[in-house]
Amino acid sequence: MKKNFFLLMGIAAMLTACEKTILTDEDMTTYDGTERTRITFTVNGDFHSDAATRSGSNAEANSSLFTLHSSLTRASLSADGKDMTDLWLLDYQDGALKQQLHQQTGDPDFGTPSLSLPQGSHTLYFVASRGKQPVLSTAEHTITWGTPSDTFWQAVTLTVDENTAATQTVTLHRVTTKLSITIQDALPTDIATISLEPTNWFYALDYTNGSPTGAQQQAVPISVPSSCAGQKNQSVSFFGLSSADEWQADITVTATDGDDNILGQTVIRNAPFKANRVTAYKGNLFNIDSGFTLALDGAWDEEYSGEW
Repeated sequence: MKKNFFLLMGIAAMLTACEKTILTDEDMTTYDGTERTRITFTVNGDFHSDAATRSGSNAEANSSLFTLHSSLTRASLSADGKDMTDLWLLDYQDGALKQQLHQQTGDPDFGTPSLSLPQGSHTLYFVASRGKQPVLSTAEHTITWGTPSDTFWQAVTLTVDENTAATQTVTLHRVTTKLSITIQDALPTDIATISLEPTNWFYALDYTNGSPTGAQQQAVPISVPSSCAGQKNQSVSFFGLSSADEWQADITVTATDGDDNILGQTVIRNAPFKANRVTAYKGNLFNIDSGFTLALDGAWDEEYSGEW
C-alpha cells in the first residue's frame, strides 16, 4: 500500500494583501463619462489527460500510480477531484489596471465573477489555483504562492458594446508541472525526514502572459510518519509553475534520521518539466548495490523512460 507524504512548506511574504476590488459600481452606471455594462463570466476548463509509468516488469503494476484524469469543472472549480481555492480576475484597458476581483471558495458566486465594464476593448486575466499563501502584486503583475499547487490561467480580449452578451464563458488552461518521487525500497526504521531540493523551481506566475517566474533553489523537508518506517513504495509529489516549453532541473533526494544523519541520497540529473506534465521518478534510495532505476513519466499526454 502506497502512502503519500504531503508537502508542507511556507515562505514569509512581507507584502500587503490586496483588496477584492479596486472599483465598485452598479449596473449600467457612468464612469469617466463611459457607460458600463455588468458582465458575468462562467469560468471552466476542458482538460483530459492520461499518463502511465513504464518500467520494465513493473509497468503493469505501477501503471495506475501516475495515471491522471483532469477536468476543471465550473460548479466547484475542481481538477483531479480537488477544489480550487482562489480565483482572480483582473481587467486592463490600454495597459492600465482598471479593476480586480479575488474570489475564494466560500464565496457564493465562486466561479462566476461579475464586473461592470465600460465600452471598449478590455484585456481580462483569469487565474484559478489551490496553492497556499497566495500573494498578488499588481505592480509586478505576479501571483506568488508559498506552496504552489495546481493552477490554471487564461487571458481574454473582450470588446464591450451594446451587443455584448451579459454572460461570457472562459476556459482556463493548466500552467503547472508536477514532480512525483516514489522510493521503492523499504524506509529505514529511524528515518525522520525526506527532503527534495530542485536546482530551480518556480513559485510565481506572471498573470499577464501565463509564464512562470520567481525561480528558487531550496530544500523542501517532509516529515515521515513513524507508521511509514519499513514500508516500500512511499511517494511524495509537489507542484511548480511552468511554461509550455520544456525546461530542466536537478533534483536532490535526501533521507535523514532525527539527528540529521544522511541515510540515503541521490541526485536526479536534468529532470525535464513543462506545463501540464507529470515528471515521475521511482527507484531505490537505500539499497545502493541494486542501483537506482528510474521511470520518468513524461506528460499527461506523453511518455518517457530513463535510467541513471
